[in-house]
Amino acid sequence: MRFSLLRTLGYFAGGLWTAWGGRQRIEAKQLSNLRRLVEKARRDSPLFRRLYSDLGPSSEVELRDLPVTRKPDLMREFDDWLTIRSLPLERAREHLRDIDKLGVPIDDVAIFRTSGTSGEPAVIVSPSSLLEYYYGISLARFDRSQWKPIREVRKAGVSVTITGGNGHFAGAGLNKLMRHLAPRLVGHTAFVEAEQPIGRIVDELNAIPNLTSILTYPSVLAILAKEKEDGRLRIEPMIVRTGGEMLTGELRARVRQAFPSLKRDVIDAYGCTECLVPSIKCSHGRHHVNEDWVILEAVDEAMRPVPDGTLSATVLLTVLANDVQPFIRYDLGDCLRFYTDPCPCGSPFRSFQVEGREATLVRVGEVTLSPLVFDLEHEHARRIQLVQTSAREFEVRIEPADAAEARDVFQEVSQSVKRVFRDNGLIDVTVRESQAPPEITASGKFHEVLPLQGTDPRT
Repeated sequence: MRFSLLRTLGYFAGGLWTAWGGRQRIEAKQLSNLRRLVEKARRDSPLFRRLYSDLGPSSEVELRDLPVTRKPDLMREFDDWLTIRSLPLERAREHLRDIDKLGVPIDDVAIFRTSGTSGEPAVIVSPSSLLEYYYGISLARFDRSQWKPIREVRKAGVSVTITGGNGHFAGAGLNKLMRHLAPRLVGHTAFVEAEQPIGRIVDELNAIPNLTSILTYPSVLAILAKEKEDGRLRIEPMIVRTGGEMLTGELRARVRQAFPSLKRDVIDAYGCTECLVPSIKCSHGRHHVNEDWVILEAVDEAMRPVPDGTLSATVLLTVLANDVQPFIRYDLGDCLRFYTDPCPCGSPFRSFQVEGREATLVRVGEVTLSPLVFDLEHEHARRIQLVQTSAREFEVRIEPADAAEARDVFQEVSQSVKRVFRDNGLIDVTVRESQAPPEITASGKFHEVLPLQGTDPRT
């Protein structure tokens, strides 16, 4: 596998050129890339050849002509899905079973897996073109206020990634891969496994000299902020970046207060393993779709477009930079809302806000609750988790900061959770205490609330 700086600069220059041309040039580039991808998929992917058998010429196809695709269906047809025939699913899974091969290419592609928090993990195949797009478009779309502190951090010290270490996840795997392919783009980095007890994570971070930057999930960042507030975490980062989950305004403000050393606001990226950078967040806090190489469609439960300003039931993703594993109108499961007005930053690319994932919502009978309505924090606990074990039964799990206070934490948190259910008219819900430790996903994410598994119809 080879990473080309020349092709990366091509994405950079093309990204600038497209943006300068405004909406007309963006839409023309997107349509051209879409038709090129459809033609490639029809020619070299047996699965898409079948899916698109009734379509007219690829040179005339429109996005609305294409069927929606879903992860379970694609994974069942994995061997026919790819446009290369040299990577059957069993060979890919054999590679993924060996953690020593994390970040090691197989033939001319890199492979990662998703965490599987909303169903079966997906095997993601990333050609060099997707990596070149990732770096080239990021260079083209970041503004000066974002690049200046990042350059300072790279020169000053160590950038730390805190993510899952028990699988081939993009967080750690991409970093390791790029250290081999293009080390100058990565800089001096370190990796900390998010699955460890909080005390061990804190010790590892405190032991890293010149720690200047952290990249992690918002759920992990919330825990780090609490450890900093309580005086156990002593690091003074200049930059904090998040991705993979929803970053709330409340957490953003809390992090700024806990880490006064930060040179700018938390840099929050909207991304997924299927498409490393579908959008760039501007200095005004809006996510702008990289529409020349990515299509995001906000749709309702029937996969019909919803108007701008309306919260979607899910989002359909089309990745125009990956012609090895085509993601075309792929049901991603996120809930987002496109803005109705132009962004003050002046970008011609459409902007949106992320509301979370459908699979994170808690359903009890006819009532649907956001995980944000539960207050799962206590001064004597490092982690608290609410787990839905059946339709109307929940259990509370804690990682206490002080074992002597564990009983009081259980009682106070349980009462708080029961109060939320009562306030929403749910009086027949059982909340129990559990001695099991809080669960961490395979990719290292920590979800304060775990809804009942299998409730998302798309998985």
